[in-house]
Amino acid sequence: MLENKQGKCVIFSAPSGAGKTTIVHYLLKQNLGLEFSVSACSRSPRSNEMDGRDYHFLGLDGFKDNIKQDAFVEWEEVYTDNFYGTLKSEIERIWSHGKTVVFDVDVIGGLNIKRIFGDQALSIFVQPPSYDELEKRLRKRSTETEEKIQQRMKKANTELEYAPKFDVVLINDHLDAACHKAQNLILDFIKN
Repeated sequence: MLENKQGKCVIFSAPSGAGKTTIVHYLLKQNLGLEFSVSACSRSPRSNEMDGRDYHFLGLDGFKDNIKQDAFVEWEEVYTDNFYGTLKSEIERIWSHGKTVVFDVDVIGGLNIKRIFGDQALSIFVQPPSYDELEKRLRKRSTETEEKIQQRMKKANTELEYAPKFDVVLINDHLDAACHKAQNLILDFIKN
């Protein structure tokens, strides 16, 4: 496990397209003492993504090697041969700087991190205002094939059922309001 479990964590999870990444980017621009935990994945980068900034792109073999080396706090095969996980070294690096770790992870990963860190972690589920709105947001991104959109929508049905297991369900019907509410939740959590 981690050598030092002294810091705090804030976990953001949601179905793809609910707005969690946008909210996390807003929070990181505020002066809250937060630092983003860059997840590792087995997939290739998209055209706008950079290794070490958006993800640690390990490739399938590299990801599996890290699993064997027990390098992850948690990992998940989100889709077939499509792995995502949290490297122990990433959390240790952030805590060594005296910062609060912020995670932008899938729902199962978020619940796993919460289970591991307990009261040291605040888990926030970002919920879209409706299933139809979620599909509109995914289509508006124009980054996914129709097959991927259908795959993500099917997965969203399951993910939405996990919302009550999180500390807070944050409905993202108005982005500015959701960002400000998330900021207030984090400020309360950090000072307690």
